[in-house]
Amino acid sequence: MNVNEVVARLAGDILGAPVHPNDHVNMSQSSNDVFPSAIHISACLAVEHTLRPALSHLAQTIEQRATELNDVVKTGRTHLMDAMPVRMGQELGAWAFQVREGDARVASALQRLRTLPQGGTAVGTGINAPADFGPRVAHALSEKTGFDFSSMDNYFAGLASQDAAVELSGQLKTVAVSVMKIANDLRWMNSGPLAGLGEISLPALQPGSSIMPGKVNPVIPESVAMVCTQVVGNDASITLAGQSGNFQLNVMLPLIAYNLLQSIEILSNACRVLADKAIAGFAVNDAAIAAALQRNPILVTALNHVIGYEQGAAIAKQAYAERRPLLEVAMEVTGMDEAELRRLLDPAALTGGGIPGRD
Repeated sequence: MNVNEVVARLAGDILGAPVHPNDHVNMSQSSNDVFPSAIHISACLAVEHTLRPALSHLAQTIEQRATELNDVVKTGRTHLMDAMPVRMGQELGAWAFQVREGDARVASALQRLRTLPQGGTAVGTGINAPADFGPRVAHALSEKTGFDFSSMDNYFAGLASQDAAVELSGQLKTVAVSVMKIANDLRWMNSGPLAGLGEISLPALQPGSSIMPGKVNPVIPESVAMVCTQVVGNDASITLAGQSGNFQLNVMLPLIAYNLLQSIEILSNACRVLADKAIAGFAVNDAAIAAALQRNPILVTALNHVIGYEQGAAIAKQAYAERRPLLEVAMEVTGMDEAELRRLLDPAALTGGGIPGRD
């Protein structure tokens, strides 16, 4: 006995009259409009109740650490090579901005998901359904869920395509790309502790490697990276499934539903774990950061407006080749006053942008 038959039997017992699963219970609906509507509804609720709170939590955690660490000045890196200094607060602030933007992108996609194809029945014409059936269902669902659902303007498109689900999946992929970037930055900053960057120490969540005692791996960022990779893969499948609507029906709705809801769930969990088990608890290795900053020959960029690019490049190359402090080599080559050089090469001041040494 299927669900419709059970409902019909119970309804018949209550009403004292026979209720047929097809003639009554399923009279104004079809799996062809119920399934795509269910995808929209479930995705909306999962995003609103699970993913967006997780993204907010991640952003807030990053922002809190950015405030705490705003005075930490470190070597910036482009192409994985030493670059001009940045404040750790600026670095983390970029992460938080990415997460906030991702949340906004996801929220914008919900506008299309809130419209439901319910009422289109078999092929989009609404055969066997009252004219106001779709709007009435949307209204009832809105009252039940507190979410502002509405009836689609074009049922044919709602049955034949899954464009809104494809759009949301694409935004989830974008969020996953951002979160994976953050996870990989953490891995690099934690690398070492002696032969890598060693800028931070992530919380130790394992006793060590299975064969190398004392080796603590960045398991949280690595697990988050795997989640993000899965979300990207899910999006590829959803994209292909979305274009598989032939004429009046898409036949890959189960795949779309499964992958979309899985992406929302695992991405939500990953954001919270990354926030609570990695970002909230990492420690800054001030000595390592200061040592690298002091040796950074690229600080000579701040002298471009005083000595020119060519002489600056020569000073940087000499300082690097001789493993000497940039300040020492700059004094020797330019003959400039030490106090003036210290003022121009002050790493903290250089994080403010503009032309060094000028108000």
